Amino acid sequence: MSSDGGGTVPAIAVHGVSKRYRIGHRAQPTTLAERVVQAVRHPFARDDRDVLWALKDCSFDVARGALIGIIGRNGAGKSTLLKLLSRITEPTEGEILMYGRVGALLEVGTGFHPELTGRENVYLNGTILGMRRREVAARFDEIVAFAEVERFLDTPVKHYSSGMYVRLAFAVAAHLEPEILIVDEVLAVGDSEFQRKCLGKMEEVAHAGRTVLFVSHNMHAVATLTRRTLVLDRGSCVFDGATAEGIAHYRAMQGAHADAPGAYGAPPGTTGNHLAAARVITSEPGSVHRCGRRIQFEFVLEVPEPAGALTFSFEVVDEDERALCQLWCFDRDARFRREAGRYTLTFDVPEFRAWKGRYTIRTSFFDRRTYHEIECLSQLCPFEVTMDGIERQDWDWDDGTRAYVEDHSWTLVRDGSADAPRHGGFQL
Repeated sequence: MSSDGGGTVPAIAVHGVSKRYRIGHRAQPTTLAERVVQAVRHPFARDDRDVLWALKDCSFDVARGALIGIIGRNGAGKSTLLKLLSRITEPTEGEILMYGRVGALLEVGTGFHPELTGRENVYLNGTILGMRRREVAARFDEIVAFAEVERFLDTPVKHYSSGMYVRLAFAVAAHLEPEILIVDEVLAVGDSEFQRKCLGKMEEVAHAGRTVLFVSHNMHAVATLTRRTLVLDRGSCVFDGATAEGIAHYRAMQGAHADAPGAYGAPPGTTGNHLAAARVITSEPGSVHRCGRRIQFEFVLEVPEPAGALTFSFEVVDEDERALCQLWCFDRDARFRREAGRYTLTFDVPEFRAWKGRYTIRTSFFDRRTYHEIECLSQLCPFEVTMDGIERQDWDWDDGTRAYVEDHSWTLVRDGSADAPRHGGFQL
């Protein structure tokens, strides 16, 4: 069990917590009468449902004012843990101690009554949190302004879009001053501006001495917002420590579970000169590459018919099929121009500076003399470039908005001023 509390009373203490579910297809009795009938008809029947441990022997402490990330693959136990912490369900084993009022945003619509208006649901949530009406009223305008739903306040929330739902739900959870705020994937819905507002608000809540648990598949958001992260896998807490190390651990798990990350193999029976195999060797496991790190592109060329002007090249292509760059092997003395065989061609890029986003490669096997395109393949070896751990002021790294990142410096001088120039810049 890990703690960042330094011996003080934690905001959250989780001791050996497990959650078990029974799953199966046999209908279960739901009333006393049905139970009696089943007992008479099948007095020795066994419960044939399988047992699923959604969470197993999980322990950790969270200090007051801490901002903790929780990450893991789908089905790792994240949502189960948050439901236990929110007291939506009880643990099968173990103990959870929560010191303070809890506000939770677990999924779209959580805590809202669909028939009530936005205004009514704000006051309902405040009441659930144990707040007086005047306390809610004091924060009401701030909640509405943050959620940007002024026009729809007196509309039943069942008519809200998912984005409106989440904006109002997050605003309520964050502004009604719970001592513990639990947020599950709020960044999955809403535009980039709202996402930035959420991140800023969660930082503000933590700086005010309240505790935040943040679950997300957005590794950049987790890296930006948190310093400590829990990694869950198959119901167990497999890592508890620094966020950068936690994300690396998570990436490694993704790589271990992937069938063939960033790889291509030619279909059986392919003949003639062709690309037999390809792979992208990224800086992180799971076909994930951190901007500015070394990357390699490896190709296996099957050349049964050498020709004097064979060339091979490829492009790195974004999600809109725009070429970011071209790399090539145009060599008059290349051995595959003279001798048949199987060749491995590796391109090494010491600092690959592609912008944050998802990319594939597009290859071209070409005869320069006859202008014959022997083979052209696209959408190969998908990989992702991240900006994890790379910060810049004021602006987040949006996917696919630029092509690449370049080191630079700048000098700012006010005309006619004797003040010293201001210097800055960016370097990976």
